[in-house]
Amino acid sequence: MNTIIKKPIITEKATAATEKSNSFTFEVARTANKLQIKGAVEKMYNVSVVNVRTITYGGGKSSTKFTNRGVVEQPSKVSKRAVVTVAAGETIDLFNNF
Repeated sequence: MNTIIKKPIITEKATAATEKSNSFTFEVARTANKLQIKGAVEKMYNVSVVNVRTITYGGGKSSTKFTNRGVVEQPSKVSKRAVVTVAAGETIDLFNNF
C-alpha cells in the first residue's frame, strides 16, 4: 500500500476540498491506476471510496541553466496526484498513518 500512496497533499486548496466535498488528495505512484488507488485507500484508512480522480503534473519543457561549465538542461519533475472522494459521514485522519 505504501508503494501506491506516497503521501497526503495538505495545501489550502486540498483542505478546502476536504471540508466542502469530503475529498482527500494524495501523491501516488505514477504507475498506479484508479482501482489500485481505491483499494489502497480503503485498506489503509478503513473507509469506502466513492470516486477517484487522477492528475499528472510536470513532464513539460526542460529548464535550461547557463553555468560556468556550459549550458545544462534540467528535466522537470513528473508526479501523479489522486483526489479521492469518501462516502458521506466518513473521514480520514491524514496524520495517523504517515
